[in-house]
Amino acid sequence: MLRMKIEPTTLEGHVVYLKPLSMDYVEDLYEAAQDPSIWLYMPTNPGRSLADMVAWIRAALRGQEEGTDLPFVIIDRATNRVVGATRYMNISSKDRGLEIGWTWLAKEARRTGINTECKYLLLRHAFETLRAVRVQFKTDSRNEISQRAIERLGAVKEGILRNHMVLPNGFCRDSVYYSILDSEWSSVKAGLEEKMFRPVMVAV
Repeated sequence: MLRMKIEPTTLEGHVVYLKPLSMDYVEDLYEAAQDPSIWLYMPTNPGRSLADMVAWIRAALRGQEEGTDLPFVIIDRATNRVVGATRYMNISSKDRGLEIGWTWLAKEARRTGINTECKYLLLRHAFETLRAVRVQFKTDSRNEISQRAIERLGAVKEGILRNHMVLPNGFCRDSVYYSILDSEWSSVKAGLEEKMFRPVMVAV
């Protein structure tokens, strides 16, 4: 039976590097995590203190050791600065499926091409190297910005899991699920490449 072989790797794009997460990045990640709006819909806020960021990285690396997660730091190629993090999670090698999540960006990296290229690199690696048959995404039902961003990728909305997660403040979160299948990747890839490489019109 074909199984996915998940190993730390660097994914290189035109505007970002995705590099394996390590404790070497703790201070840079803590600095990038200081905008409170990043954590509005997240289950935890590792930006509260350096100790919280250390604990967050340790938890992510523990998931990597257990084979359920593969975390990355996001590095802006133009500045060589760490601007956020993302990861593969809920990895099921047997079922050749995984989730892309825990993606967060510093304020200066939003509304740029960074998030689109991150998703492109992760999806391309998942489908073309790991041979995944399914990649899923989920987001808080209140987070309409995230839902629109996932839909712009070309992902298919599958439904809502009600009271799916109890957040630290006691709120019962509904989660909206999306997916992309291997049979859909070629068209999704073409759409993402069109967005990323669309010529910029310059007024004269």
